[in-house]
Amino acid sequence: MKDILNQFAIRNEVADPEPLKIGFINESYVVRAKRPGEKSYFLQRINHHIFQNVEGLQQNIQKVTDHIRRKLQTAGETDIERKVLELVPTKDGKLYYKTPEGNYWRVYVLIENATSQEKVTPKSAELTGEAFGRFQCQLADLPFDELCESIPNFHNIEFRLQQLDEAIAANPVGRKGYCADVIAAINKRREEMCLAERLFREGKLPKHINHCDTKVNNILFDEAGRPICIVDLDTVMPGFVLSDFGDFMRTAANTGLEDDTNLDNIRVDLEIFEAYARGYLKQATFLTDLEKELLPYGCRLLSYMQTVRFFTDYLNGDTYYKIQYPEHNIVRTRAQLRLLEEQEKVAEQMKAIIHKLEKNG
Repeated sequence: MKDILNQFAIRNEVADPEPLKIGFINESYVVRAKRPGEKSYFLQRINHHIFQNVEGLQQNIQKVTDHIRRKLQTAGETDIERKVLELVPTKDGKLYYKTPEGNYWRVYVLIENATSQEKVTPKSAELTGEAFGRFQCQLADLPFDELCESIPNFHNIEFRLQQLDEAIAANPVGRKGYCADVIAAINKRREEMCLAERLFREGKLPKHINHCDTKVNNILFDEAGRPICIVDLDTVMPGFVLSDFGDFMRTAANTGLEDDTNLDNIRVDLEIFEAYARGYLKQATFLTDLEKELLPYGCRLLSYMQTVRFFTDYLNGDTYYKIQYPEHNIVRTRAQLRLLEEQEKVAEQMKAIIHKLEKNG
């Protein structure tokens, strides 16, 4: 591990890396400064099986963090080193180090005295909405085509449906026959759920730079509980703001679990929805009228997309998502489908909330 750290332009003396149990994709370590007052660091091994274009991934992060840093400087912000991530280059100026064994590593400056949260309350939902709205607003004038897709077609529902069609046709492990109701439910909604892609091709719905993993635990909070920095930038890439809005609601505004076996537990928490939307709309001042109108649709879109992804993996024999028991992915599928049905029931209420928030400014 010291050999890896020695490849990076770390100027102060540091202790041995300490492993952190965070996230599911990358291997992470904290590297503490040996002397008080000097910088500590965050060391990660990048999962290059998921993020196959490591060069593009790291360039994305550099462009986004540089852009936000310039925005903060122009606005006269203080304490900027705590408000945006900073990559540490290697001694030869690269944004990552590739070991002889083919593993990829990167280093960030550690943001001190900051914590993450797991539980979502109306208060934290509003703060989280503000944070992601501000993040998108800071990046709204950075052309989306300057970034690559770190996971190609990640939130492209037409692509996800194509993957599902291939899984249905191949039926590699013989599960299709048990799931006719799920296939029917997905097919019934195909045209509606491809609306965003059609509007984009017609030039009516823009793409922006999105976070693509808008969970409360991807924000660092200061000692007073205020959001200070958006983290986990691996999935920052071009997309629709509807995806980011809907992705938060898919988990945080769901009264049940993502893999709830009791579907009666699953309803839409409209208090969380309104709190997040209030914070988000306060900061996301770049949104078009159409984007604001489609925010409730974005919730349904992401629940539908996750239904399709879980179901595709189930049909393929559980090759992508980790499972805890053989039927786990079909349980996830039905839980996401129930959430979608619940979102459809309150769609008009969601629209009314968005209109009320817009009117009240």
